Amino acid sequence: MKNTKNPVLPSVTKVLTLLGEHIRLARLRRKLSAEQVAERAGISRPTLLSLEKGAPGVSLGVFAQVLYILNLEKDLLKVAADDVLGRKLQDADLTIKERAPKKKK
Repeated sequence: MKNTKNPVLPSVTKVLTLLGEHIRLARLRRKLSAEQVAERAGISRPTLLSLEKGAPGVSLGVFAQVLYILNLEKDLLKVAADDVLGRKLQDADLTIKERAPKKKK
């Protein structure tokens, strides 16, 4: 089986980079070193630095651990909390299939 990477869109890359910068600034405001946060989160220092640079390969679990260490884990609950587009689609009562149709062989 080939190990293929999914391409990351430029807009997603920008968002990940900004998120990493925000986490880095939060760490620095708390006067915590990268080594301290990595140790407390149970990750390696290079993984933390990848997260702070916005690398797309860092798992959501690692983000959650680091946010917990910085006492910011509740910020994850803000993701998609105000789904304006989803509410408009719901209000328009558009039919949305729950599953894609099966491929024909």
